[in-house]
Formats: sequence, structure tokens, C-alpha cells
Amino acid sequence: MELFLVQHAESKPKEEDPERSLTKAGAAAAQRMSDWAARTGIKTSQIRHSGKARAAQTASIMAEGLAPEAGVQSTQGINPLDDPTSLAEELRSQQESLMLVGHLPFLSRLAGALLTGDPGRPVVNFENAGIVCLRRTEGEWSLSWAMVSRLLNSG
Repeated sequence: MELFLVQHAESKPKEEDPERSLTKAGAAAAQRMSDWAARTGIKTSQIRHSGKARAAQTASIMAEGLAPEAGVQSTQGINPLDDPTSLAEELRSQQESLMLVGHLPFLSRLAGALLTGDPGRPVVNFENAGIVCLRRTEGEWSLSWAMVSRLLNSG
């Protein structure tokens, strides 16, 4: 089972946009990442996001390229300050590959919980619109790969 963790793309400051929608640069970075993921052959059964505008927009852009069978869904428990423990437990029985589009520090805490058992232990440096792929084999999680949008050609 593969778990793709995506930090939402760059968003506008709260003072400019209380909903914190994506900036033009953020939407473009998410589009480049979605295009790259599709070309690479990444498959996910579903994309889940926190429901916040910046995560929902990033998830929608990712879905354009990846076309997940079960679509895109807003889900509870993956907001910035949520505890990752219950989701980490739920993921033990997840069989289908899944993409989560969320926020820091939640994604960092989830990765720490899955990879080391300690959500307080930072093990991955996330970047806006980047994808971190964790793989579960025989009940154990490992870091499979990561890609950040700044490494992709903007042209």
C-alpha cells in the first residue's frame, strides 16, 4: 500500500484572503506536480483533503492528472493541529493506495507516527505542492520517495 502525503500548494496570506485560496504560483506548482505524477504513472484510489480551501484546491488539481477511482473527498481529522494517532491506526488496515492533501504540522506528525511511532519526531521536510510517498510492506512503513515542485521544469 502506498500513501502519498501532499502539503497544499502555496496559499494567499490570511490578511489578503481569509479563506487562504491558492496563489497563481501555487496553483501552477500544483499543476506541474499533478502533470508529473500522471506522467510517472502514480496511481491512487482516492484523494482526501482537509476541507480547507488551499487543500481542496490542491486536491482538485492533483485529481485532474491522477483521476482516482473513488474521487476526491473532504475528510475530518487532517487539519493542521489534529492528532495523527487515529488516522495512523486507521491506515494499518487500508489496502488501496491513498493520497492525503493537508497541512503542517499534521503531515509531519503523521509521517513521524508512521515511520518511527513518534508523532513528535520530524522525519520528512515537506514543501508546498510536494509529494512524499510512504509504503507499507508487511505492516511496516518506510519512505519510498519524495518529489518537490521546485525540481520540476516550469516550462
